[in-house]
Amino acid sequence: MQNTVLVVDDMEINREILTEILGEEYRVETAENGQKAVERFAAAPEGYFDLIFMDIQMPVMDGYEAVRRIRAMERADGKSVWIVAMTANAFVEDVRLSRQAGMNEHLSKPVDLERLQDVLRRQFG
Repeated sequence: MQNTVLVVDDMEINREILTEILGEEYRVETAENGQKAVERFAAAPEGYFDLIFMDIQMPVMDGYEAVRRIRAMERADGKSVWIVAMTANAFVEDVRLSRQAGMNEHLSKPVDLERLQDVLRRQFG
């Protein structure tokens, strides 16, 4: 069974690039903002998503708020799903804010493929 990854980014090209990179090994679904990501997660069966790549700066709802809402859901996977911040902001403060919001990892854009593979190996073995 393939693991399912949710890619959340307001830039279509970023969603396409990650879908292309991940698509051969994982089932990839996308959302264009944090609100859509929360809705997709809430509508999916518990345990459906194995990993979420979450952009931080998006219209409608930013990544921080989306993660807070996912973490606050009354379902076990809301607390446990692995969420990785993906943002052009890579300062120490940005990493700290990502962790405070409930994210497990922080990847800066443009994505370093080795670092991405490292995150995937740690999550999926």
